[in-house]
Amino acid sequence: MEVLGILVSLFLLMFFAYRGYSVILFAPVFALLAAISQGLSPMPAYTELFMAKAVVYIKSFFPIFMLGAVFGKVMEDTGLAKAIAYKILQAVGKERSILSVILAGTVLTYGGVSLFVVVFAIYPFAAAMFKEAGIPKRLIPATIVLGGCTYTMDAFPGTPQIQNIIPTTFFGTNVYAAPILGIIGGIMIFLGGTYYLEWRRKTAKARGEGYGENLINEPTDIDVKDLPDWKLALLPLLAVLVVNYIMSNVFTWNPNILAPFTAMKLPLMVSSVKNIAAIWALIISVVIGIILAVAIGFRNLPAGGVAKALNAGTIGSLLAIMNVASEVGYGNVIASLPGFKSIANALLGIHIGGTPLVSEGVTITTLAAITGSASGGMSIALDIMAKDWLAWANSIGMSPEVLHRVASMASGGLDSMPHNGVIITLLAICGLTHKQAYPDIFAIVVIKTIAAFAVIGIHLATGIV
Repeated sequence: MEVLGILVSLFLLMFFAYRGYSVILFAPVFALLAAISQGLSPMPAYTELFMAKAVVYIKSFFPIFMLGAVFGKVMEDTGLAKAIAYKILQAVGKERSILSVILAGTVLTYGGVSLFVVVFAIYPFAAAMFKEAGIPKRLIPATIVLGGCTYTMDAFPGTPQIQNIIPTTFFGTNVYAAPILGIIGGIMIFLGGTYYLEWRRKTAKARGEGYGENLINEPTDIDVKDLPDWKLALLPLLAVLVVNYIMSNVFTWNPNILAPFTAMKLPLMVSSVKNIAAIWALIISVVIGIILAVAIGFRNLPAGGVAKALNAGTIGSLLAIMNVASEVGYGNVIASLPGFKSIANALLGIHIGGTPLVSEGVTITTLAAITGSASGGMSIALDIMAKDWLAWANSIGMSPEVLHRVASMASGGLDSMPHNGVIITLLAICGLTHKQAYPDIFAIVVIKTIAAFAVIGIHLATGIV
């Protein structure tokens, strides 16, 4: 019965999220429902457990959410993101429209631009190219998903996306953890996803299906005359990658830098520099990227200028961080319940390969699917079980870098379920329904999930990191 209460709570959270209700409001509701069912007093469970864990998450990751959103908004409002997308699409050509959209998303997201901005930058060009080439519009969302939120989100080493940052605080790694495994996994996803989408294009062409008719949200004529120089537009993205690499792999932080703050007995202090260094590196690199983007695209900013772009990005980040923080609070309430012990033991009891990797992969991808959030599902799992997985890895001499890469890649698999916020937004922007476009998105999701577990198999067979 204890496990049943947890399962009912999870189902209700997933159902309400799918129906469009805010998890900020309903995550604590269903967490407390589960707590009450197992004899915990609801008010302490809310204020002392749920809220405390949510605050810890906000303390750790709010700068990344905020600066990432600001950087994306500046890249969008200055036209820099659109200039890069247009150049790539133009260079690759309409005869390879699917590949050009994939590559445009790859460059932008690997440079630190959020998928939401990428969709706005790419969609008008993608729609025009697909229409001219006679490729079904319903394939655009899956193509954008492949280029924007698969291998550049969590597989390729050094990606500044949040899904590659979260594991650093739990495992003491940096964003370049397990680079060879990440590259192998990323290439598998790219090749598998591209092959699938090209196969779908050829199948549609063979049966005479074209772009489609009676569609909505079709882009109007695209004005590209005033776009910034694409070479200058690339500089902020390159700055983020280069500075992040230097701060992560070349610069050495003084291990005693925290000592004065430890003496102050501040709440929520990290235990060591290595658990926060990756976040410091990304903060510095994204700030430099924002400054460069503003300097390069200043004249292209619409009415309101810099202040409007910075404010919009900052405000936009609040919803994202609060959504994930609420999911983390929910997960920690569930983890405190007696019924969760049997679930945790079952997950930790997955000893396939004699390592924690399969246990970690299954747990994270399952929670990501339930929450409809890669960062949310991974944060819940790592907050609850990272210490056990790390202890297990240490006992067999496994590098925590492998734990990092598997956690990151597993989070970006089944997170893209129908109730995922990015999927809902993407379909709305493209003017398509779940019925029209989600089957192909789900195929990309399956390929991504298979790749995450293939990486585990490759490591177990070869020892590659």
